[in-house]
Amino acid sequence: MKKVAIVILNWNGKELLETFLPSVIRHSPDSLADIIVADNGSTDGSVALLQERFPSVGRILLDRNYGFAEGYNLALKQVEADYTVLLNSDVEVTAGWLDAPLALMDGDGSVAAVQPKIRSWRNPSFFEYAGAAGGYIDRYGYPFCRGRLLHIVEEDLGQYDTQADILWATGACLFIRTEIYRTAGGLDARFFAHQEEVDLCWRMCCRGYRIVYTPFSVVYHVGAATLAAENPRKTFLNFRNSLLMLYKNLPEKELSHVMRVRCCLDGLAMLKFLLTGHLKDARAVYDARREFRRLRPSFLPLRQENLAKTTHPSIPGRMPRSLILSFYLKGKKRYGDL
Repeated sequence: MKKVAIVILNWNGKELLETFLPSVIRHSPDSLADIIVADNGSTDGSVALLQERFPSVGRILLDRNYGFAEGYNLALKQVEADYTVLLNSDVEVTAGWLDAPLALMDGDGSVAAVQPKIRSWRNPSFFEYAGAAGGYIDRYGYPFCRGRLLHIVEEDLGQYDTQADILWATGACLFIRTEIYRTAGGLDARFFAHQEEVDLCWRMCCRGYRIVYTPFSVVYHVGAATLAAENPRKTFLNFRNSLLMLYKNLPEKELSHVMRVRCCLDGLAMLKFLLTGHLKDARAVYDARREFRRLRPSFLPLRQENLAKTTHPSIPGRMPRSLILSFYLKGKKRYGDL
């Protein structure tokens, strides 16, 4: 058994595999890591491509598209390595990309997950939206990163070249202890996609584990390769899943207040979408809130389990105020301004 399993979840991403899988093979020593593509029932010839062009790459074949969360849950049931890397199919890795994250986890058993620096593949001098230099959330569930607040992405000028404890590591390139992934419950399959890694990392932090960002490993991420940034479906999933995450993880004393404020903020988001002509996105926010209300009772057992297993109620990386107000009213557009 090798130390690391690099698991790439694929759904109709043949062209992405052709473009980015060679870098993973080139920069991942065979003595250290197994590379595995978990295919979510693709119909575009992805599996045939792997058989013909990349025979050394392992394959886990799922019978249909289970989404990001359940796809990885099913794949990791077949992984035996100590560490797993959840790697998007649209990520180009660089020489030595495994070294710093593995050294962190080898050196400290409390480190459950590590994220490398994520730069934009399209604009390599800038951070990439989904992860940048490590993730946090504000009090009301809005995620942000060192290097990215809301839609503003910073150029990488070395301002975040320090190792840091973070609240969440992006699922685009997530190093994680395989056993802790399982014991923490894995990714929430009902999220389907978007913010499920934030939810998982929050759970791990509450249970006393550390999530760490290292600048000494760098990868390049295309981003929005499977679902366009302006897609109303993405808007729906982000808003719904954010509400579910808050409900699952917030302590009782905060829940009512946070949800009241969040209702107002979501109303403002709908108004902004309407005024800017994004009618489908406004409807997506409305539908997300309605779906959250429908699902909330079924998430009560998970909420009770998470609260019962919480050993660290004060979580580093959760900003105690509103990112939205800081961004729009106080003009704080960069992580360093916060």
